[in-house]
Amino acid sequence: MPTTYYLIMFDRYLVDNHADWNDLNAAFFLNMQNEIPLEACSVNNMVSVIRVFFQFLVRREELTHDPLKDVPRLRQNTVVPFVFSPEQVDQLLDVMSHRIRKKETYFLRDLAMYLVLLLMARCGLRISEPIRLLRHHYRRDDATIYIEKTKFSKDRLIPVPKEVATQIENYLSVREALTPNDDNPYLLVGRENRCVCETAFRHAFADALKEMELCQERKIVGNVNFNPPTPHSLRHSFAVNTLKSVWERGQDAQNALPVLAAYMGHTNPKGTAVYLRVADAASRKQLVDFSLWQRNNR
Repeated sequence: MPTTYYLIMFDRYLVDNHADWNDLNAAFFLNMQNEIPLEACSVNNMVSVIRVFFQFLVRREELTHDPLKDVPRLRQNTVVPFVFSPEQVDQLLDVMSHRIRKKETYFLRDLAMYLVLLLMARCGLRISEPIRLLRHHYRRDDATIYIEKTKFSKDRLIPVPKEVATQIENYLSVREALTPNDDNPYLLVGRENRCVCETAFRHAFADALKEMELCQERKIVGNVNFNPPTPHSLRHSFAVNTLKSVWERGQDAQNALPVLAAYMGHTNPKGTAVYLRVADAASRKQLVDFSLWQRNNR
């Protein structure tokens, strides 16, 4: 959620509780943590935003101290992301490819959305990365894409699988044939000289999941959140399935972490190491089913 949302929620809380400056102490914020109708993760994010605000006021000498200084974070649930199996990834790509409309009005945009999905599935990209690629970011000579200033303001140049490079080349050939005077700067085109619309892509993704009968609600079992499939699940799946393939070859997955971290644009391999905790989609499903069985049979 954006910073503005948390500050507005904090403002409403102050109004509802008729609070003034004299009320803003550690006890006030401890009560707020318990009363805000959000999960622990969101409450912690909200408190972090408010803390930055008060630190700003202290620097400006509007306040003498930060009332949130000694307020601890709430304990958060463990989050288990949804992970597509390799077979499910293939099925999802197949469903999306068959949903490409053949009418000229829609064909190029639908094909672009399919390529967004393909790049996320086969290269572990974040959803914003393929959408914001410019035409010159794809390098035909060495089949690489240059990803510029995404999360953590990092740039990276990554090779793409042969299958993906072939699909990009086919797309560019179709684009040149259908729009020979095209001056859209983006690699994957949307409406009116823009990039692919993220909202439209998310709707198409959700429709594909429905067709696969893979729509799931988030489940909370004890102190564990089992997340439903989202576009970002493709990034998790790429990492987990890559590490799994390393294991299956009899190699040490730990040794693969620095390379995988660089490929995915992580600032530190420690961030990539969390994927070692998620074995695969099958074991995740078994864990959910077993946890629900335990809860229902107590």
